Amino acid sequence: RKGHLKLYVRKVFITEGADDLLPPWLRFVSGVVDSQDLPLNVSREMLQHNPVLTKIKNGLTKKLLSELETAAKKDVEGFETFWDTFGSVVKEGLYEDQSNRDRILKIAKFRSTKGDGWTTLADYVERMKEGQKAIYYISGEDIDALKRSPQLEGFAAKGIEVLLLTDPVDEFWMPSVGQFDEKDFKSVTRGGADLNDVKDDKDDAKDDKKDDAASDASVDALIASIKIALGTDIKDVRESDRLTNSACCLIADEMGMDLRMERMMKQHNRVDHISPRILEINPKHSLIKKLSDVAIKDAKAPILHDAALLLLDQARILEGEALPDPVSFARRL
Repeated sequence: RKGHLKLYVRKVFITEGADDLLPPWLRFVSGVVDSQDLPLNVSREMLQHNPVLTKIKNGLTKKLLSELETAAKKDVEGFETFWDTFGSVVKEGLYEDQSNRDRILKIAKFRSTKGDGWTTLADYVERMKEGQKAIYYISGEDIDALKRSPQLEGFAAKGIEVLLLTDPVDEFWMPSVGQFDEKDFKSVTRGGADLNDVKDDKDDAKDDKKDDAASDASVDALIASIKIALGTDIKDVRESDRLTNSACCLIADEMGMDLRMERMMKQHNRVDHISPRILEINPKHSLIKKLSDVAIKDAKAPILHDAALLLLDQARILEGEALPDPVSFARRL
């Protein structure tokens, strides 16, 4: 995180890589700063406590932000090329620089489920569906894998746009910022998606398809069997309103840590283990319907135990997690 600015005082070279001249989230900027207000005999130690340097830093930051704002409006294609290269660095400012956070948010670009191009948060808010109260996002390492995530199925069915975040810094600034334009940021991998509140033109037609799902009694019986089979490996089991094609998925509790964030923390030894997740099942999926039929007839049927473990392992694979017992998974499959 070193800077690339050279500091001169009255055209006399003082130092190279003057890190205090710009905040770390602008460290990609190269150039020369020539000051008339610093003494020629200034040392590195004096620079760290010099109020003139603070004024220079604030002035440079505001000037560079103005240039970026102008470029974002006048040269959209060029700015997107810039953002593709340096956007992950600029977004560090959303976490570290509260004084300039709002200005950075306005120029920030994101990938989303709405096409392959970039979008701004302002454009996202304009496209929000009637009844949608939050800005939804999902984070991961690979954008193509994110697009295929089962957690997105219900959002796609409702036509709800979801931001696709692949930079590790996104896990830090999202909860820190919290809102944009009075709209909360909400991860689709957490509970409480509230999809039923969003108006969809096809909602009336979908009401006729409720019979496609397994009955409430049989699903309840299956959920009880899965809970017994999985025990402490999961936090809860419940019906899903976010799944349309997949049989199941794992989500975090509403107040819990995002799935990717917890994996990152474990990789850096900040947490000892991944906490149990909530397993959501799709009552309209053929597998779930057949298992529900078995459960309502015999809640202790041996197939339900193996099926529950298979569902959990399948959900883990979809999240990119390593299976705790691949041999047993292969045997059950």
